[in-house]
Amino acid sequence: METKLTLNFDQEVIEKAKEFAAANNISLSRLTEFLYRQITSGNYKTIEDFPVSEWVNQVAEGEATYKRRSRKELKDEYFNQAK
Repeated sequence: METKLTLNFDQEVIEKAKEFAAANNISLSRLTEFLYRQITSGNYKTIEDFPVSEWVNQVAEGEATYKRRSRKELKDEYFNQAK
């Protein structure tokens, strides 16, 4: 079941997230859902336990590098994790 959710973010974050999603052929909604699914699928007690937190910190500091993947790879990864 799809449910609509309204979130508020810094405008710069939204712009960068939209660019990232577009570059990876995924909607911003699906990207957000993917990240939430990752957070809620593990046994994470704090944000520091979540493996993406280091990557998010690197992006915020400008140190990260992006790996381009095909839409099929992203779709396969998304659906495989839902199993």
